[in-house]
Amino acid sequence: MTVVEADRIEMANSSDELTLDNLFRRLERMPVPEGYKVEIVGGSIHMSPQRQTHWEIIFSIARQLAAVYAPKRLASDVRIDFPGYLNGFACDVAAFTEHSRKNAKGLWRYQDIEFVAEVISKDTAANDYGPKKASYAEAGIPVYLIVDPYVGKCLLHTCPEKGDYASEAKFDFGDEIDLTHTPVGLALTTDDFPRD
Repeated sequence: MTVVEADRIEMANSSDELTLDNLFRRLERMPVPEGYKVEIVGGSIHMSPQRQTHWEIIFSIARQLAAVYAPKRLASDVRIDFPGYLNGFACDVAAFTEHSRKNAKGLWRYQDIEFVAEVISKDTAANDYGPKKASYAEAGIPVYLIVDPYVGKCLLHTCPEKGDYASEAKFDFGDEIDLTHTPVGLALTTDDFPRD
């Protein structure tokens, strides 16, 4: 084998390395259907359709957060890399600290997140309750809210420590979720959250 052949093999192997960047580059070349959310959880690609109910809840949360977060400190369905094996999530809603900044790739840094909300879909609910929750806790995200339009309930996780959340509280749609004791500093109303 010549040096040139060896270099080509090495280059081919390095470009095939399984990384979030490589996976997302491949996804960008795929014909992902319009209206689908795509994210990578533990190295697996997950696609879920965005429903009107889903959007109305996301919009309600983002609108309420806008009372304390400038629009440039809020994100929805954009790639954020998280701790763990190949975790590139597209959070339904993420709110960032006042001094947040993007990394060298132009992506939001998970270290700057104060709040994450996920509105579950039937096909990906297990991710929101399992590996994503674990990754958010490992990342030290102070507030993680799971909204379930199928049962009309919210599950609030706070106080991340040792890869899990020390505090969990349940709320019905219509209840007020008091986040004044968290970095968010406001109460979220849920009375306009629609059910599926």
